[in-house]
Amino acid sequence: MEDLLKVEGLHVSYLARDHRSRVAVAGVSFSVAQGEVLGLMGESGCGKSTLALATMGLLENTRAKISGSIIFRGANLLNASERALDTIRGAHISMVHQEPGIALCPVMRVGQQVAEVVRAHKNWSWEKCREAAHAVLSRVGLEPTNRIFSAYPHQLSGGQLQRVALAQAIVCDPELIIADEPTASLDARSRSEFIDLLRDLQQRSRMSMLLISHTPEIQASLANRLMVMRDGRIVEQGAFEELYSTPSDAYTRSLLHRRSGLEEPAVEERVLAHPQAGR
Repeated sequence: MEDLLKVEGLHVSYLARDHRSRVAVAGVSFSVAQGEVLGLMGESGCGKSTLALATMGLLENTRAKISGSIIFRGANLLNASERALDTIRGAHISMVHQEPGIALCPVMRVGQQVAEVVRAHKNWSWEKCREAAHAVLSRVGLEPTNRIFSAYPHQLSGGQLQRVALAQAIVCDPELIIADEPTASLDARSRSEFIDLLRDLQQRSRMSMLLISHTPEIQASLANRLMVMRDGRIVEQGAFEELYSTPSDAYTRSLLHRRSGLEEPAVEERVLAHPQAGR
């Protein structure tokens, strides 16, 4: 498969208050193919979110020093102007955050917020933008769309808010979604439903996804390949089944065999179905 995103030698460091430089991402290289879901696992503070924000071009140059390359459809995003990035973010690469409050304004109706994403990237009338918003709200399972469209964020549940955030991310049919712990703020039922929704949307549209989650069951449910990150570096990467059954690093084993409390057989079902499992 052709690479949609290719990251090579990405290095990110932050300037701390004591004027010392702290490395967050150290020489990371990976690629995401068209239609692929690449999982990224690692403990808190390992650099996962920094990697996601760097890919989106959302790190402030005054705070972060970035080197390497992030190639998306042949163009190096690290060399792109802010104006060029504005045309890419939301239309070609979108992000779903852990907390929907990051993406949603509390004093604006959620449907309008989805429609505004369309208006930012397409030369459409406001009525057509509203129609696109209604369509995508239905697509993510938020019915009746008239009620959801008119609601303010505080009037919706956590699961509904995360679906609105997902609707914002996919309304312009981007080629790549970066999902940063998208189920962390949800209860068990909402989490399971959201995973099913992501899987269905990805399979239908064949969009690529960088899925950041520390939960093995979520990665087993969605990821084609898996990367494991520790202290800003990629420890190892490969097919989920191979890393689960025969990890080359003890850190990988500790992550993948950690019990998350989810009542899902996803890991066992996937690994047992793999012909090399247990060998």
